[in-house]
Amino acid sequence: MSFSQPASDKIDSTPIPQLLETLNATKEGLSASEAAERLKIAGPNALAEKKVSTWKQLLRYFWGPIPWMIEIAAIMSAIAQDYNDFIIITSLLIFNAVIGFWEEHKAANALDALKAGLALTARALRDGKWQEVQAASLVPGDVVRIRLGDVVPADCVLIEGDYISIDQAALTGESLPVSKKVGDVAYSGSVAKQGEMVALVCCTGTNTFFGKTASLVANAESTSHFQQAVLKIGNFLILVALGLCTLLTIVLLHRLVDGPGVTFDSVLSLSKFVLVLAVAAIPVAMPAVLSITMALGALALSKAKAIVSRLQAIEEMAGVDVLCSDKTGTLTQNKLSVDDPVMVPAASEPKDCSLVAALACRAENNDPIDNAVLATVPDQQLLNSYTCNTFVPFDPVSKRTQATITGPDGQVFLTTKGAPQVVIDLCKLPAEEEQRINDKVHELASHGYRTLAVACSAALADTSQSESDSWQFMGILPLSDPPREDSAATIAAAKKYGLRVKMVTGDDTAIAAEISGQLGMGTKIQAAADMFEGVDPDHINADLAERIDKADGFARVFPEHKYGIVKALQSRGHIVAMTGDGVNDAPALKQADAGVAVEGATDAARAAADLVLTAPGLSVVITAIEQARQIFERMLSYTIYRIAMTIDVMLFVVAAIICFPHVSGIAGAFMPLTPVMIILLALLDDIPIMTIAYDNTRISPTPVRWEMPRVLTVSTILGLTAVIQTFGLLVFMVDRSGQSLWGVTVDGPHIQTAMFLQLVVGGHLMLFVTRQAGAFFSKPAPSWKLVSALLGTQLFAALLCGFGSSWLGIPALPWALVGFVWVYNLVWMVIQDGVKLATYRFLDRGRN
Repeated sequence: MSFSQPASDKIDSTPIPQLLETLNATKEGLSASEAAERLKIAGPNALAEKKVSTWKQLLRYFWGPIPWMIEIAAIMSAIAQDYNDFIIITSLLIFNAVIGFWEEHKAANALDALKAGLALTARALRDGKWQEVQAASLVPGDVVRIRLGDVVPADCVLIEGDYISIDQAALTGESLPVSKKVGDVAYSGSVAKQGEMVALVCCTGTNTFFGKTASLVANAESTSHFQQAVLKIGNFLILVALGLCTLLTIVLLHRLVDGPGVTFDSVLSLSKFVLVLAVAAIPVAMPAVLSITMALGALALSKAKAIVSRLQAIEEMAGVDVLCSDKTGTLTQNKLSVDDPVMVPAASEPKDCSLVAALACRAENNDPIDNAVLATVPDQQLLNSYTCNTFVPFDPVSKRTQATITGPDGQVFLTTKGAPQVVIDLCKLPAEEEQRINDKVHELASHGYRTLAVACSAALADTSQSESDSWQFMGILPLSDPPREDSAATIAAAKKYGLRVKMVTGDDTAIAAEISGQLGMGTKIQAAADMFEGVDPDHINADLAERIDKADGFARVFPEHKYGIVKALQSRGHIVAMTGDGVNDAPALKQADAGVAVEGATDAARAAADLVLTAPGLSVVITAIEQARQIFERMLSYTIYRIAMTIDVMLFVVAAIICFPHVSGIAGAFMPLTPVMIILLALLDDIPIMTIAYDNTRISPTPVRWEMPRVLTVSTILGLTAVIQTFGLLVFMVDRSGQSLWGVTVDGPHIQTAMFLQLVVGGHLMLFVTRQAGAFFSKPAPSWKLVSALLGTQLFAALLCGFGSSWLGIPALPWALVGFVWVYNLVWMVIQDGVKLATYRFLDRGRN
């Protein structure tokens, strides 16, 4: 099949028949086989992603400040003809790069799978039937239907329908939605705000208006508050490491000048040592730990029927303390049933009211309310005897549907159903009748019923009329939607975690109060329509913000009110999660600290949200908060551990060189560790630390915030305690220099090996101390993956030191000394834990 794809900037001026001819298409759409052939020619309807080859991804691990430092150290070893060090450092560099690449590759594959679950869909006319297809599979010549809440999937020309209102602000900068009619263009990426029309796909993928102007980095994500805090700590550690390395360089150069003199070899050895020490102190594993922990959290949530569209939102949810939740379908079952019509006034028969209401529905839209109303008419053949000429779907502004109907007798009339206050105004009822209807609506609402008012017009003189001046009020349809079975338990769980859940609904205040009371959420419900009357949501005063904060929920909510509610709560210092499903919910979902698109949400809401639910109910949000708080605890323990270890290694090495200028058995200045030992130490720290992403952690009963002074205080005190611990063993070994200890004469290399083992054992045991604020033996116990990784590295270090390695320059230690180091560290582990508990107790007393 041959066809031409017109230029996106020309389709608005090309007549529809000419477009159909150019595209070799008809208004009846394409067949599935034709669409498949065109897809091969036109390519997928998506922006081309810049893929980086696997080799380039791997080579990135050898490029950057930290790899450069390791590579320079390897080059220095080669220049000094220290080939053992050169091979070891190079091997460790390659090994570290492969580990990092593999973990990143796994995380990327997992996220690609999650992203596939968020793919946009479209309704296309294929093989003569309307079908839901992936938007990426659309091709020029496809016929699609666009309705309220849809993201326009490609550049289209509208070919059928009355009108549609489209928000194209993101593309053209227009602040207000634009009304479109037959022959107008709907651009890819714009959002349908009102109405419904059929359109012809003309341009797809990179040929669309959006595709030609959008940046390939448009999906770049901003750094979350939590990541910013952790990365600031990383920068702080780098500065501390470089500062101490500078001090160390000055001390060693001074010693060389005063001692054996400055030579090329001595400067080379000194530079290599300082460089390797800086590499060991810098938190190389921090980005990997962050990405792996986040990716694992996202995978866990996907199994719980929630897809994370912005990875960092998992962290943000750890601090959420207010959750604003939709009622219908989220707190309730969204299984509407319609009771017998209430005839107020009794101007018609109940069956006539049900029929008129059904005629104001469109079955193919699969709307839950329409489905419930259609089910009230047992005789479907009766409905088939009426013809729907035009249909105006429900939208949040008009709050009603309307259909133009031709009856079996050929007469044309209008039907409508919608919010009672809207239909009452439409019918221009006497004040007395209006009051009676309103009283009945309020009575039904107090028992948890939503209500629809139904009206129809007299026969139209002109069949082209879309309005009528003679509307007749038919009656009220009571709709019930009971709470979900798990909602009460979910609300209770939220309260247990320190969350305040506020109901947000478009229903009347009485209905909201009834359902909210049943779920234990409180009955202090505010009418948003009254609260926000004449108020700019971007400039909410303190009094209104306080009222919003104290409310248990909000009724009669328009979508724009949600945005104002979020802004008001944030102005009161809350971290807010907001659920939504409609196109007009998008601003609130974007503004919220954690936007949640519920099951069945429009494409626009899903695009704006951080978390997309694929199962009904609110329980998944609680699961997400649990995951977020566990992730926070893992990152907190890692951060405290990393700061403490940097202080331990750096201060110990500098203090050892300053305090012991000459030690028998070591030529020149005393080096407590060799460069190879430092690299090995960094590697043995980094590999098991990645398994902290799998660790079991407690779930904080309250929202968590990043308290930097507290973290720095705890980690610094633990780091200084570790320095005392490590220095104590060094003093013990130096005092026995030249003496026999457990059958071996203590010399410089043996001291270095003992200190290497001390830092490996002490560092890993410190991780058990930092992983929770309580005693190290309290629950939850560490995960088997973390324990296995730590025991594996400990076993490797013990065997290496016990048997020694001439190739690595590590002499064998007596097994009694290896055991002594272990016992020494276990005793200090208890001491460190006591110091930690005392520090937290002091900080908590000061905070309270």
